[in-house]
Amino acid sequence: MTTVPLAILGGEPKFQSPVHVGRPNIPDRERLLARFSEVLDRRWLTNDGPLVREFERRIREFVGVKHCIAMCNGTVALEIAIRALELKGEVIVPSFTFVATAHSLQWQQITPVFVDIAAQGHNLDPAQIERHITPRTTGILATHVWGRSCPIDALQEIADRRGLKLMFDAAHAFGCSYRGQMIGGFGNAEVFSFHATKFVNSAEGGAVVTNDDQLAHRIRLMRNFGFVGYDQVEYVGTNGKMSELSAAMGLTSFEAIDDIIAVNRRHYETYRRSLATLPGIELETYPDHERFNYQYVVAEVSPDVSPLSRDELIAVLHAENVLARRYFSPGCHRHEPYRTQAPATGWQLPQTERVCERVLVLPTGTGITTAEIEQIIDILRTALQHAGEVRHALSTA
Repeated sequence: MTTVPLAILGGEPKFQSPVHVGRPNIPDRERLLARFSEVLDRRWLTNDGPLVREFERRIREFVGVKHCIAMCNGTVALEIAIRALELKGEVIVPSFTFVATAHSLQWQQITPVFVDIAAQGHNLDPAQIERHITPRTTGILATHVWGRSCPIDALQEIADRRGLKLMFDAAHAFGCSYRGQMIGGFGNAEVFSFHATKFVNSAEGGAVVTNDDQLAHRIRLMRNFGFVGYDQVEYVGTNGKMSELSAAMGLTSFEAIDDIIAVNRRHYETYRRSLATLPGIELETYPDHERFNYQYVVAEVSPDVSPLSRDELIAVLHAENVLARRYFSPGCHRHEPYRTQAPATGWQLPQTERVCERVLVLPTGTGITTAEIEQIIDILRTALQHAGEVRHALSTA
């Protein structure tokens, strides 16, 4: 056996501490702690406090929409928006998305109807939607995967023609654009996530953005138990409010947005230059004419070209303490309860099945340096050069 310095072959891991996908970006500590102190001094921790309202204003102005309603997290934001839109029956949704997208429907006894993604790119394919629409279909819930916008115009045309509501899971797409317009103002509503793994984060949080006055009014009531005043309830609601401490984190993180995107862009370019030299690993790209946050570095590993499969490369990276991910593998249709409810769905989703076997998501963000990224690329290069030994080691482990 060669003395290749790979942990999978008996060497020492390149990273002593784990390097994660989605490691939180931490904003200016002094500014953040000062805001925390302000919150404590006011003794106003939740219930639509001044920092939540400021955060909503900043997001609203940045995106260019009339309304932003901050929430405790993105999943609750999806659920409340779905309920406020009065969706029921069946809703068209991609399987290639985080399971919360489907769960936000299923949780409310709405059937997610999984539709395939396009052959090019990883977003919902409008050409596949029509044959899945039934008399029970009330809406389309599409995801802007990796921050690359869905084919919004085509989806809106279908929704208008078929009398359907259209909303977007924009958890990946804060700070991104479609035809020069910031994502957030399309469809009936869009939902952002400000979870810790997002490039702008409030530790936990989310928001619904919309230009629909009546919808925004309903959503605001629903996130606070349906209260319209001190002691009057007009809607069935829940507790979806964002806390002041989360808003403090969100505001401080938002103030660093340009710096974070610059770091993400620099890391993306480093990966782009180097991965182009590796056989069978193709980086997902971002069009130059749109704005992007570059918070995901995503590659497809081609089993016909790469000497090692996606899963074998992940095993190599994990042995080096590089915790690369397989987003979104398996697709939602292979999770419960969906695989039991519709076990044959996979036959209708060939592109989703193909991509789920190939996607490799690599670490980026302010928690990693360019030198560390170069180390990750060197690990991949070395593994591919010694694919036979790596495969043997994995098969005998």
